[in-house]
Amino acid sequence: MNRKSLVGAATSAALAVAALVAMAPGAQAATNDPLRDKQWGLDQINAEAAWPVSTGKGAVVAVVDTGVDLRQPDLAGQLLPGATFTGCADVRPCGNGDYRGPDGKNDGDEHGTHVAGIVAAAANNGIGVAGVAPGAKVLPVKVLEAGSGSSQDIADGIRWAADHGADVINLSLGTAPGGQLLTILGVDTLMRDAIAYARQQGALTVAAAGNSSTPLCSDPAFTSVALCVGATDSARVHSYYSELPIKLDLKSVSAPGGSGGLTGCDGDVWSTVPVGTGSSTCGAGSYDSYAGTSMATPHVAGVAALLYGQGRSMHEVESAILYTSRDPLLGLVGVWTPLYGYGIVDAAAAVAY
Repeated sequence: MNRKSLVGAATSAALAVAALVAMAPGAQAATNDPLRDKQWGLDQINAEAAWPVSTGKGAVVAVVDTGVDLRQPDLAGQLLPGATFTGCADVRPCGNGDYRGPDGKNDGDEHGTHVAGIVAAAANNGIGVAGVAPGAKVLPVKVLEAGSGSSQDIADGIRWAADHGADVINLSLGTAPGGQLLTILGVDTLMRDAIAYARQQGALTVAAAGNSSTPLCSDPAFTSVALCVGATDSARVHSYYSELPIKLDLKSVSAPGGSGGLTGCDGDVWSTVPVGTGSSTCGAGSYDSYAGTSMATPHVAGVAALLYGQGRSMHEVESAILYTSRDPLLGLVGVWTPLYGYGIVDAAAAVAY
């Protein structure tokens, strides 16, 4: 049922980490981006209603992932010089965050470009899609190859991003179910410790809950100070594949991730992919539709960028996200439940909080 699946087994210490892609009704376009009417996720989180207040200008979101296509037209002007931590011979980092890595090849690493577009694709430029925070900049950090990577590379990428101006760190990746135990037992705490370091530098980390339909957030979301993000479909229903957004500190929310193919291409999340890599099933050249908590997470990272663009502190950004999120079933705002965490994020309410 997965139209796009990036799963790997590369390990460092004890944890295997992979990009989290699983396996609607159309939106009402208010920009001139041709695919905007398919971006129901922007409407679900009230993104455009927040833009008169903030577009995220001045904020930096690190996409710690498979790298980003630096030539993607919809990301032109949106990217900062990045870094690569995979495939390095001696010196690390050894590249600029491009998705092709040091060997210059694409090993199925379209994922990070899709995530980056959800965060900050240019809006009203007459092509493709619009990002949640089109005024923000993306810092591409390549830590995954062929969709998977080591906890060491990921931790190093997080620390590098925190030291190079990231306000928000997006982790659309996670371990298999049970990986949390290895961190709790102290077998491998690299990612948890790196996220704590980033927080000390004032950066908010948002991490995917996972796509295995289990009751707990996957790691690093579960054991760290990151916000854990579960997925919803276009009807605001908790997506069948998504982990429940449950973690001990209860810092979790939900955001658009798609139906996982149950309602066709437009029921999932459209965004940028490397030029010419759109799939034969749903792709449109340099755009494609994916589903997963990987897609939900950058919606939250984008909202965080809108808030940082207002000059808020990390604690203020975190509070605004949590306490303005809404449970679509109960209508509660800022109240935690096991199914949605604090609820589906609301950009317009957050920037007004």
